[in-house]
Amino acid sequence: MKYREYGKGNAGTIILLHGGGLSWWNYRKQAEILQHDFHVVLPILDGHADSDTHFTTIENNAVEIISFIQDYFNGSVFCIGGLSLGGQIVLEILSRHGTICQHALIESAMVIPSKVTHALIKSAIDCSYPLIRRTWFSKMQFKSLHIKDDLFADYYRDTCSVAKKDMIAFLQANTSYSLKPSIKNCSAFVHLYVGQKENDKIKQSAQMINTAVPHSALCELSGLYHGEFSLNYAEDYAKVLQSLLLPY
Repeated sequence: MKYREYGKGNAGTIILLHGGGLSWWNYRKQAEILQHDFHVVLPILDGHADSDTHFTTIENNAVEIISFIQDYFNGSVFCIGGLSLGGQIVLEILSRHGTICQHALIESAMVIPSKVTHALIKSAIDCSYPLIRRTWFSKMQFKSLHIKDDLFADYYRDTCSVAKKDMIAFLQANTSYSLKPSIKNCSAFVHLYVGQKENDKIKQSAQMINTAVPHSALCELSGLYHGEFSLNYAEDYAKVLQSLLLPY
């Protein structure tokens, strides 16, 4: 796994895990804001653009990041955050190592498996993958994600770089992940964010996580779609992190 780092050497480490099909630039603006005071680490998840290995499972990505934290940060950091697939990996990390961070920020993570969607992913990608290098098709897909326009160049470049088998693998993992019972042993305070305009399974998942995690708070973001908080409102996202880190 590769990592982009900002503010290296600063105290107070934040690790932010991008969403599926995106890359480290999901949190680039937040890192630029926070780098003067904090050490921000942006992993490139397996199977994504510029990664050094194919995607296997959410669990394996979690193990890699736990090992990274153990090797370079004495086994704990201040905060770990993640969007969607990244949020699922954060949950898996917390399920395996409940004391690895003091705070976690999870946005739009689904923990209710969808057998129908999972079963349709391979055929859908088989049909659509040849089109992803067509600008018109990528723009159509990009628009459906409600991401601000100035991220299109990053999105298009990196989507074109993802191998078909990786795209199938991480989308199937995303639609089949379920919350582990061991999450109840997590000691971190988990901050949950979900958009008001997200689908019901994402909202229900947020409620399930909030119920399962001993120390957690759930915030529904008015008028927002999936992933918009971190992708479109980086300044507000950074302010949330700053509010957590100021007492550190």
